[in-house]
Amino acid sequence: MYARRRRVYFWMMGACLFLFVGAWAVVRLFSTPAAVALCVVAMVIPPVAAMIANRRGPEDRWWDDPSGDPQSDEWWDELDGKKRRER
Repeated sequence: MYARRRRVYFWMMGACLFLFVGAWAVVRLFSTPAAVALCVVAMVIPPVAAMIANRRGPEDRWWDDPSGDPQSDEWWDELDGKKRRER
């Protein structure tokens, strides 16, 4: 799951870099407004890529979801400060 999201993130960031470099290396020679438009599109890609890379998958353990294993859930609760350890 993480590998797929990482791959999509790097593809999107590669497209962003390609658009930015291509806009000012090639497209600006033909049309400055088109180069600016490509940069605006490239500017929108990084936040979208970050949202995709950090999206929670259906099988990912969320911070407050119980896993079903009582010992593991007790350990996580102790780390999160939900229950104090009795001494």
